[in-house]
Amino acid sequence: MSHRPPSGLAAVSAALLAMSRHLEMRDVLKTIVASARELLDAEYAALGVPDDHGGFAQFVVDGVSDEQWKAIGPLPRQHGILAAMLHEAKPERLADVRKDPRFEGWPDAHPDMSDFLGLPIRDGDDIIGALFLANKRCPKPEGTCGFTAEDEELLGILAQHAAIALTNARLYERSRELTIAEERSRLAHELHDAVSQKLFSLRLTAQAAAALVDRDPARAKDELQQVAALAAEAVDELRAAVVELRPAGLDEDGLVATLRTQIQVLDRAHTARVTFASAAVRALPAAQEEALLRVSQEALHNALRHSGAGHVDVTLTRRDGSTVLRITDDGRGFDPAATRRAGRHLGLVSMRDRADGVGGKLTVESAPGKGTTIEMEVPGG
Repeated sequence: MSHRPPSGLAAVSAALLAMSRHLEMRDVLKTIVASARELLDAEYAALGVPDDHGGFAQFVVDGVSDEQWKAIGPLPRQHGILAAMLHEAKPERLADVRKDPRFEGWPDAHPDMSDFLGLPIRDGDDIIGALFLANKRCPKPEGTCGFTAEDEELLGILAQHAAIALTNARLYERSRELTIAEERSRLAHELHDAVSQKLFSLRLTAQAAAALVDRDPARAKDELQQVAALAAEAVDELRAAVVELRPAGLDEDGLVATLRTQIQVLDRAHTARVTFASAAVRALPAAQEEALLRVSQEALHNALRHSGAGHVDVTLTRRDGSTVLRITDDGRGFDPAATRRAGRHLGLVSMRDRADGVGGKLTVESAPGKGTTIEMEVPGG
């Protein structure tokens, strides 16, 4: 059975939809490259995002195995044809890239390539990347390029949408950085309050012990034991602060470990009991884990700051092929419908948006005097 490339508006639409589904930069790059290679029926495709030092900050390939890519070696530099894409800002369609005077060779493990189509990805006047395709799967008479003017036009459409997808991914990463910084600042404030309270109690207890040393040594001894206990608690709080305010560990530690660490900190920092349990949860795509973490943080903030809860319970479990995050508190609760009408959402809108953005759903159960349960479900895990 011969290979038949996708064609027509439906194929272009499918490629553009695939690009719009992702927010993580690496996922966006991989989707663009795979879409371009499939759409133009090429053997190889690549996309490079330049850095400021003559190289590439990121370079993603499709059609090359992981073993081949490792054997090829370090990321390419901005030389030859690659530089032309980034600095001359015009398409390049070549019958044989190896015969172009700008060609500077490639590593021994690099696959052999002949006909070539390259196009810069522009955001206004800025070139934010370049798409490369090689070895069109079609008969090619000697000295001709398999890629056509129609292919170049099609890749141009794809590059315009790729620019939007890349810009969105950059904005998303920036928003993540700001969100993480904001969350760390908020946790630092909470930990500061908690440690300050402990140290204030420590100071008062020490003063009481000093006043009792002469007239009631036994009570003074009890107070000094309390000083020791409070000092130990203050040390725990400071240790928690050091752990929690290190760079965010979601990528390295995974969702379960990150949630457990943050909930342990909140349990120390608040009078309410905050607990966490998880069961048989597998790793999820980065965007889903990020959304689950942010929803849990928003829900915990609401429960600990606004509900008057004495106990907040967080669970992360699997259910019917999905991963389910559940935050339950025994606080004063509220009427969700009345809250929406009054325009006071307690972060519910942002939580729903986060859930929707990763193909999940959010449900809220609450009533005055009955506590609140917030549940987010995402496919997979």
